[in-house]
Amino acid sequence: MPLIDTPLLRVLSGSLDVNAFRQKLIASNLANVDTPGYKTRDLDFHQALATAAAATEELDVALTSATLTSAALTPVARKLHGLIERPDGNNVSADREGLLLATTQLRFTLSAQLVRNEFHKILTAIREGA
Repeated sequence: MPLIDTPLLRVLSGSLDVNAFRQKLIASNLANVDTPGYKTRDLDFHQALATAAAATEELDVALTSATLTSAALTPVARKLHGLIERPDGNNVSADREGLLLATTQLRFTLSAQLVRNEFHKILTAIREGA
């Protein structure tokens, strides 16, 4: 069990994990922009974050057992439909992926800043004896 385990830190941890996973998906999409037949993969950010938050709520119960696996905390990638396909069957749009990458980076940065703020509050409480 972690020494510092608050519900907010668990949710923020899930947010960091989801954003990191999405960045990997976007990087994979961009790496395959010229691969014939490659289909864009993404995840539903809000659903993945809700799943991660729900899994971390179950963490309190699962800490003493091995019932919560890392698979329960892993977001699921899915192929996107309805995107414009090129004649070679590839539907990756570098513009779309660039926008998603910027959005995901902002979300990751925000989550990381909130984690820093939470640790700063804890450190302040320790130093001031509150």
